[in-house]
Amino acid sequence: MELQANLRMMARYNQRINSNLLDICGHLSEDQLNQNTHAFFPSALDHWNHIMFGDLIMLQRLAANNVGGLDDTSLAGFPVSRKVDDTFATTLSGFIPLRHQLDAIICEMVEHLTDEVTSEPFHYTNTEGQRLTKLVGEYCQHLFNHQTHHRGQLTCLLSQFGLDYGCMDLPIVVPEGGAI
Repeated sequence: MELQANLRMMARYNQRINSNLLDICGHLSEDQLNQNTHAFFPSALDHWNHIMFGDLIMLQRLAANNVGGLDDTSLAGFPVSRKVDDTFATTLSGFIPLRHQLDAIICEMVEHLTDEVTSEPFHYTNTEGQRLTKLVGEYCQHLFNHQTHHRGQLTCLLSQFGLDYGCMDLPIVVPEGGAI
């Protein structure tokens, strides 16, 4: 499978899983969403905000380099992501539209990632001030890996709250794979 098809499949997976998990989180009370669970991030909503932090900071870096059809206007309306514990929304109802909009941007972005683009290096400064150079394709793979990692922590919390989040298997969630 070519990298662009894989990234397209992962963007669809991300969008569908996020939507499903947000629906499941809708069964939690505001107290439960904000309850300190002593997990990697204190609460379920903190996990959601961190996933958005990762997506935003990575997309901001790509946009600053005009990669994947992104530019300075692509993330208009979103706050600038600066630190791992940024809070973008304090309620689930405030978070959901941001998440859906961001997932749509990611799905659109991967459509612009050709083999040539994914093989190109780009430069950015990380949150610790280090200047780094990465290949676009490797960096985008990290975007999806970061989401999956922290959604795994979130699903653990949902299980502890007694919620069934259903099947998360890639071939079931995205049966069409990376096809156009």
